[in-house]
Amino acid sequence: MLLAIDAGNTNIVFALLDGGAIKARWRIATDARRTADEYAVWLHQLLLLEGYDRKDVDAVIIATVVPRALHNLEVLASKYFGVDALVAGRGPVEWGITLDVDEPQSVGADRAVNVIAAHKLYPGDLIVIDFGTATTFDVVDYSGAYKGGIIAPGINLSLDALVAAAAKLPRIAIEAPESGSVVGRTTQDQMLIGIYFGYVAMIEGLVARMKAEVGRPMKVVATGGLATLFERHSGAFDAIEPDLTIQGLGILYRRHKGAK
Repeated sequence: MLLAIDAGNTNIVFALLDGGAIKARWRIATDARRTADEYAVWLHQLLLLEGYDRKDVDAVIIATVVPRALHNLEVLASKYFGVDALVAGRGPVEWGITLDVDEPQSVGADRAVNVIAAHKLYPGDLIVIDFGTATTFDVVDYSGAYKGGIIAPGINLSLDALVAAAAKLPRIAIEAPESGSVVGRTTQDQMLIGIYFGYVAMIEGLVARMKAEVGRPMKVVATGGLATLFERHSGAFDAIEPDLTIQGLGILYRRHKGAK
C-alpha cells in the first residue's frame, strides 16, 4: 500500500492508498520540529485503529510546501517503513506537466499535484481553488498545462488579522450564516457576514475575471477543508474534491511505478 503525505503550512495529511483508492486518512498540525520518531508513534497507533500495520506500507510519496519538515518525513519512511520516500516534483518523480509560468521552480508542490489530479478527473480548461492556509486559484488548460493563478489570504488568516488588530472584536467560528441577510444585527453577525460573504464575493469575482480572461468555457474544481462551507451560498463550483492533493499523489506514484 502507498502512504501519501501532503505537508502543508497548517496541517500534514497522511493517507493510505490501495490501488488508487483512499483507505484511511489522518491529519496532524504542521510542526517542522516534530521528529520521525514522534510521527511514527502517532501514525502506528492510527494504523492499528484502522486495522492496518506499518508492514502493509511498501511505498511513501511526499508533497511539501514546508522544506524544513521534509527531512524528518523522509527519515520516517526509511526508518519505520523501510523505503526511500519519493518526493513529488523531484527526480525520479517529475511533474509530467508543463508549468507555463515565469518562475516554474516557485510553484508549490500542492498546487502542481492539484493540477495533475484535477486534469485527470476533469479534462479540459479548469480553475482549481484550494482553500488552505492561503486560498489559491490555479488555471489549467485543456492540455493539462499549468498557466498561472492567484494567491489570496486564507479565510482563517483574514479573521485572525481582523481580531488581532481590533481590540473589541471577539473571536468567532467560521461558518455559513444561517440567513442570507447581509445586514448584521449584532457585532458577531456583522463579522461573520463580512468574512463569509466577503470571501464569497472574492471567489465569485476572481473566478469571473479568470474566465473572462481565458475566454473559453472552464470548470471550477474546489478542494480543501473549507470548500463545502462556501457551496451553500455560492454557485461558483462545478465540483468539490476534498482529497484532490492526495489523489494527485496517487496518480504521480502510479505514473512513476508504470514508468519503471
